[in-house]
Amino acid sequence: MSDPQDWTPATADPGNRRPSRDRVVAGLKATDEGGPDLVQMLTPEGERVGDPRFDSYAADVDVEGLQNLYRDMVLVRRFDREANALQRQGQLGIWVPLLGQEAAQIGAGRAMQPQDMAFPSYREHGVAFTRGIDPTELLGIFRGTDHGSWDPAATGFHLYTIVIGNQCLNATGYAMGQKFESKVGDGPDAEATICFFGDGATSQGDVHEGFVWAAVYDAPVVFYCQNNQWAISEPTERQTRVPLYRRAQGYGFPGIRVDGNDVLACLAVTRWALEECRTGNGPVLVEAFTYRMDAHTTSDDPTRYRLADELELWKLKDPIERVRVNLVREHGVEPEFFDGVAAEADELAARFRQYCVDMPTPGPERLFSEVYAEHSPTLDAQREAFLAYQASFDT
Repeated sequence: MSDPQDWTPATADPGNRRPSRDRVVAGLKATDEGGPDLVQMLTPEGERVGDPRFDSYAADVDVEGLQNLYRDMVLVRRFDREANALQRQGQLGIWVPLLGQEAAQIGAGRAMQPQDMAFPSYREHGVAFTRGIDPTELLGIFRGTDHGSWDPAATGFHLYTIVIGNQCLNATGYAMGQKFESKVGDGPDAEATICFFGDGATSQGDVHEGFVWAAVYDAPVVFYCQNNQWAISEPTERQTRVPLYRRAQGYGFPGIRVDGNDVLACLAVTRWALEECRTGNGPVLVEAFTYRMDAHTTSDDPTRYRLADELELWKLKDPIERVRVNLVREHGVEPEFFDGVAAEADELAARFRQYCVDMPTPGPERLFSEVYAEHSPTLDAQREAFLAYQASFDT
C-alpha cells in the first residue's frame, strides 16, 4: 500500500491534487500483489497452492467442480460482453460491466447456501447467475422497463441497489432479523446474509453505519467488498490510509483479504465467512482484491484517469485463464471441454441478445402500475387524470 501522504505533499499546489504518473506507478507496484496477508489458492500461472487455513473449505472441489466454476465464469463474461455491445448499439440505456471480477462473484455466489440471502449493488451479475436468475432478467433494469423482475425471497438475491452503499444498511437489518428470529446456530438450516459492495462504497456513511449496527448486534452478515482498485476515477489510495480489510478491526470483527481473481480462494474464504456468521460469530469483512478491466459503466471513459500499463499488468492475472491453465496442466482436461463451454456461451449470448431486441416497450400507464403494493386512491386519481390528458390528444 502506498503512503497516502505521497498524494498530497506539503509542498504541493493545493489546487492540483492529481498525482503524477510516477506516483501512480509506484502505488500500483506497492499494491498489485495484495500484500502478505492475501489468501491465494490458484496463482496467476494456474498453480494450485495450499493454504492450511482454508484448504478444508475447498476440499470438495474436484476436477468436475473446478470445471463448473470455469463454466460459470465463461458464461458470465460472455453475456456481460454482449450486454456491453447492446448498450453501444442503443439497445440498453446503460450497462455496468463486471469484466475481471468473475472469480470474486462466482466464488462468493457458489459459497452460499439456498437459505442464505444476498444484497447486491448494481454489478453483481455473476452472483445473480449463481442464484438461478436468468441473465435476461437483468435487462429490464438497464433498458429502463423495470426495477428487477425476479423474486428476492425465492432466489435469496435482493433487487439491485443503485444508491452507493445503501445495501449495507438493508443487509444488516435483514441479518439482525435472522438473529432475532433464531435462524442462527449450528443446525443445517442456519442462515446468513452477504452484502456486496465496491471499494468506492467504503467512503459512504451507509457502509460504516452498517458495520456499527452489525457489530453491536452480532449480525450474521458477511460484508463482501470487491476492491477493483478504482471508485470510478478515484484510486483506492485516495480513499484509505490502510488496506480495506483492516477497517474491520475498528468495529471489532474480523477482516480478511482474498485474491479476488482466484475463484477457488474466493469460494473457500466466503464459505468460511458465511459459516462464521451462521454459527453466531459474525459479522465478517472480506476484501476481494481484484480489478475492473473495463469502464465503471458504459458512460465512463477509464482512459482519462488510468494508465494502459496498469491494465496490461492485471491482464496477466485474468481469473478465467488461471483456471483454464490449471485444468490443462494439472488435470489433463481436453480441448473438447473448453470448446463446449465456448459454444454454450455463444448460445447464451445469442439468446440474451434476441431477448433484449424483442423486449416490448411498456406503455406510459406503467408509470402507475408498480408504485404501491396496495390500492391507493391518490394514485388512482393521478392515473385517471393522466389517461384523460392522453386521450385528449386522440380526439
